[in-house]
Amino acid sequence: MAITIIGTGSYVPDKVMTNFDLEKMVKTNDEWIRTRTGIVERRIAAPDQQVSDLGVEAALKALKMGDTAAADIDAIIFASTSEEYTFPATACAIQHKLCNTKAFCFDVQAACTGFIFSLETARCYMTANPQLKKVLLIAAEKMSSVVDWSDRDTCVLFGDAASAMLLANVDSVEQDCFAGTKLGSNGAFLEKLLIPAGGSGLPATHQTVDQHMHFLKMDGPAIFRLAVSSMVECSRQLMHETGISASEIDWMVAHQANSRIITATAERLEIPEQKVFMNVQSYGNTCAATIGLALDEMYHQGLLKKNQLLLLTAVGGGLTWGSIFMRWPLD
Repeated sequence: MAITIIGTGSYVPDKVMTNFDLEKMVKTNDEWIRTRTGIVERRIAAPDQQVSDLGVEAALKALKMGDTAAADIDAIIFASTSEEYTFPATACAIQHKLCNTKAFCFDVQAACTGFIFSLETARCYMTANPQLKKVLLIAAEKMSSVVDWSDRDTCVLFGDAASAMLLANVDSVEQDCFAGTKLGSNGAFLEKLLIPAGGSGLPATHQTVDQHMHFLKMDGPAIFRLAVSSMVECSRQLMHETGISASEIDWMVAHQANSRIITATAERLEIPEQKVFMNVQSYGNTCAATIGLALDEMYHQGLLKKNQLLLLTAVGGGLTWGSIFMRWPLD
């Protein structure tokens, strides 16, 4: 028995917001955004779409691909930076919308590294308890609800999306699709990227609302440096621990935050450009959803082949970071 992927799914809202649309909202321009981020457009959820609605759309596609009824899911793990509630877990809202009453559900909060942390969490649960036959991972973001649309340094970066992956413990499979994982965190950089208010540390007041403290705040230059160094060092450590070299990697699928960050990370790891997948130009930074969205898109474009070695790597607020080696299991 081993853990494998049996389904993937993704969803992006219908509304497209281009850089030219943003020119009408804040002092910026298409050329500035493209050259510094690589982003051309992003998707924006409708006002009545909840982050759980986005997650359900992606989940249904993964379930269909995996030929699995929602009622048969044993666990639901949800990752997000823009959860629907402080509590309860948005995973419970998704469970209800999927009409599942069997699964245990919880959220993982690791910001943009949430998908990586969720994969490793699921792997550990499924290894420890083989009776967990099917675990559904969902990463969804409605970043449009937590960015300050008057702040040109951040509002140009983010978009809304969801991705999902269905993992299964399968008797006929001999080897896990996971070939190694390395995770890390450093709370010393907590204030470099965060939403300051709204929690118990700084509850909502007229002052916090007036000062836009319920929106995302970021030290862009610091996060750029930390993002590259964290993903590079984490991936190098993983290579050392597994004995896998950069030359063996078929695809690097990094967190889609910024094209310059992705390119700089690949260059330092000596991974050639043709092995680096990038779709940040179409969706912007969809935080926890980016890697799952990329994998689903790659699979349906025919880019992923069975047994290819993938390096997944991400960095997020906290600071959190992680890298995973995965052998792609699907034809």
